[in-house]
Amino acid sequence: MTTRKATRREGVSALTKTKSIFLVDDHVLTRRGLAELINEQPDLEVCGEASTASEALQQIRDKSPDLAVIDLSLGEGSGLELIKDIRYTNESIRLVVASMHDEDIFAERVMKAGAQGYVNKGEPAQRFIDAIRTVLKGQICVSDRLSNRIMRRAIGQNNGEAAASPLDTLTDRELQVLELIGQGKKTRDIAEQLHLSVKTIDTYREHLKVKLSLKSGNELVHYAVAWVLDKV
Repeated sequence: MTTRKATRREGVSALTKTKSIFLVDDHVLTRRGLAELINEQPDLEVCGEASTASEALQQIRDKSPDLAVIDLSLGEGSGLELIKDIRYTNESIRLVVASMHDEDIFAERVMKAGAQGYVNKGEPAQRFIDAIRTVLKGQICVSDRLSNRIMRRAIGQNNGEAAASPLDTLTDRELQVLELIGQGKKTRDIAEQLHLSVKTIDTYREHLKVKLSLKSGNELVHYAVAWVLDKV
């Protein structure tokens, strides 16, 4: 630990253990920015980084961090599936998703998968740090709007909210396939990335067309590309 970092941590009680944070994001500049922000905190410290789901799962097993920050879109693998894998092997680690994906579509999915927090990457830096500390305390961290929506749904009230998006009807795997289609990947490439058969991906494509009321493969591609671009 550098002298400067040690100085920053002098104000932390000797009884307070610095919490270790692991970062999973396929953009190196994003990881560097998050690491710098976290390491500036006297009670937090980055213990490792990974760009793929498989690398992250292995390192998290080895390092046993207190909390992992995970992006949903990874170059290899799915952040959502990674959350499920981590939760299967380690029930104690806390998980926060930091993503540009639409909270309305993904936040509840990641909570069901085992995460405890969801922060949009466009939020102020302090919001991100607050989310980490909130989740480390054993609490859930989502936006007030989403929290209210979940509460209203739990008690059977929707206050005249618009009907759910067709995307809400998709399974996690169907949503993953839709995103890969929107990224310009062909059926065979998607099959290889997800370790599934081409026939299985074709089946998912048919399910997507039915659920999204699309008439052709071209309409599905146009829809997927527009959706992915809208999330950027």
